[in-house]
This record gives sequence, structure tokens and C-alpha cells, in this order.
Amino acid sequence: MLKKSHASTAEDFPYLTETDVYLDSACQSLRPQPVIDAMQQYYTEFNSCGERVKYKWGREVDERVSATRAKILKMLKLSGKDYFVSFTLNTTYGINLLLDQLKIDGIKKVITSDIEHNSPFLSTITFAKKHGIPREILVRNDDGSIDLSTADFTDAVVVMNAVSNIDGRQMSNIKEVAAKVKKQGGIFIIDAAQTMSFYREMLQGIDADAICFSSHKMYGPSLGVMVVRRKLLDRIDSTFIGGMTVDDVRADTYDLSSRSPEHAHTAFEPGLQPYAEIIGLGAAIDFLSQNGHGQLSQFAQQIFDFLQSAPKIHLINQEPTTTISFYHENFDGHMLADALSDAGIMTRSGYFCCHYYLDKVKQYPPLVRMSLGLHNRASDIDRAAAVLAKIAR
Repeated sequence: MLKKSHASTAEDFPYLTETDVYLDSACQSLRPQPVIDAMQQYYTEFNSCGERVKYKWGREVDERVSATRAKILKMLKLSGKDYFVSFTLNTTYGINLLLDQLKIDGIKKVITSDIEHNSPFLSTITFAKKHGIPREILVRNDDGSIDLSTADFTDAVVVMNAVSNIDGRQMSNIKEVAAKVKKQGGIFIIDAAQTMSFYREMLQGIDADAICFSSHKMYGPSLGVMVVRRKLLDRIDSTFIGGMTVDDVRADTYDLSSRSPEHAHTAFEPGLQPYAEIIGLGAAIDFLSQNGHGQLSQFAQQIFDFLQSAPKIHLINQEPTTTISFYHENFDGHMLADALSDAGIMTRSGYFCCHYYLDKVKQYPPLVRMSLGLHNRASDIDRAAAVLAKIAR
């Protein structure tokens, strides 16, 4: 449920002009001023390494990074006793880090679904080929759910999204999926890239093995996040290692830092970390908790209603969400996006890294996607509809 609250575009996104209509938040959200300020503060007040130094600046970094990890677990209502948080480049990188180092022992197949982003779709292909095991593609229902009466997760690695980047459909029974995966001895890795801004409640308290998402889709800097069950480390063969991943090194052996509970996060954090970005994510989480969803439900309904009634436009969505995709009978999607761009309206066109489902399964032409964010104003929606109607005519 989207809850309303105050969201001052003028105050939080002061760099936006009246002519800036950004409708591509599913790719990356704009950054509010508090996030920019938090990163700027790191660079100008305590720019130093974390977990390595004893001086004051370093202690400040450690405190703020630890605070961000705690905020993430709090958002998801997961216990630090059972889970830890690691930072990486993006969702794709996190999923690949997990699958590349996951021991095959006891794993008999890998499962994904038809509406996946290339992040899980491709990484499950390489995982299956690497280990010579079968790979299954489950068909998601129109509401994004999985048919649990036929799904068999026995000894499987299951990698699927919680919310689709095509049309915002949610896996409405995701907690039941997680429960069945666990009961059947599987491993459940969730692509939550499209979930954390407005739909994170569906993951709160979930019994998953790993949740991967991107800060840059939730008003934070470009950064990846991995929330990992501590017990999963027993099934990880750490091969991507370096500075800060070891406690001691000998001529031909080493001791991994991640084997101690307080340093479990180092399993996926080799080398120097992006401290400004991590601190910026902490500010983004605060921003989200204070601003809720604004008028997004209303804006989504307006766009959905307009597109549904517009001649020769075909909606992909079954219902209004913050991510709406469509195509026009007479105009190529890329051409339409170019025309919108000429009018100052920024959208996404093509297959949105979901080639298998959109191109091969549905055989759609290149689509146009409009995705909303907290920076959007009522005037943005009115202008986008007016321009699109004019172009279509």
C-alpha cells in the first residue's frame, strides 16, 4: 500500500527546472539534496578509509558505515544475528558474486522465471552451464505470483525478482515462495532492485538466503547492496578476495576475516569500499522513511488511464504501478522516445534488459517505459500526456 506524505520537490530536488520531466526512475532515481550533502560531507570533513585506521576521521567513517548497515536491516525487519550486509557495485554484481562462489554441493538445479531482468536470467544460465545442472524457467502469473502447486524447489538455487522492471508487477506470494524453497532444501536469492523504494514491505521479515538491490534505484548513490543469511557463508567458496578479506596471510595460506561474525560482511567486500556512497545510502534511507510515496499512486493512475484510452497504444501493465510500459501501433518505441526527448520528457525505450520475455516470448516491438519517482510533479504528468497525445496524432 502506497502511503501519502509530504515530498517537497523544490526543497529536495532544487536542481530540477520546470522543463525537466524525468520518467526513468526504474533505471536510476534522482538524488535528493540530503544525499548529495551527505556525500559532500564525507569528502570535505572526514575523507578516510574505513576499518583500517585509528584516527578520528576513520572512526567517523566506521560509525556511519555501520549505521547504514543497521538501517538496511531495520528497513527489512531482519535480525543482525541471522543476516549481514555487504556492499558492492550493483544488483547484477551481487547476484553474480553469490552464484560464482556458491558451492555446488547438494545443488541439483537452478530456477528463475520468465519476466526476469538479465541480471538473474543470464547469471543462472552461466551457473547451470558451469556446473552441468538443469535450469528451469517458471512462468509468472499476470499478478507476478508463482504457481506453488506445480513449482518444485527441491535442492534448487532459485533466483527471481520481487518486482518486475517491465511493469512493476509484484510477486504477490513471495513469502510463501520463500517458505517452500526453504522447506524443500533450496536456496532463495531475491533480485530486489525494483522493490526497495516503494514496495520493501513485501520483503520485511522474509525467510530468504540473500537479497540483492541497488542504492541508485532508491534515491542513493550508485552502489550495490547484498543482505545475506549468515548460514549461507558455509556454502560459499571465497575466491574473489584481497585487502580486508583476511586476518592473516602465510606463504601459501590465509585466514578469512568473514569467519568471525563481526566481519562476515568482508566475504563480499574485497578492497577499499565506496564510503561516500555508503554514507549517501544511509541518507537516502532516511529520506525514504520521511517522505513515503507522495502522490505516486495518483500519478500512476493518471498515466495508466490516459494510455489505456489513447488510440493505437497498447499497455503492457495489467494495473497502474510506478512503472508503466506500452507500445504504439504505428511508431517504433525508440522513435517515440526520441520524440518525447525532443519535448524534454525523459523515458526509456527498448526491452529494458528483459530480452527473453519481451522479445522472444511476447514478441513485442520495442517498448516505451515511464517510471515515476518522488521528484515528479503534477505538471510532469500533464505535460507527458499532452506531448504524447500530440505526437500520436
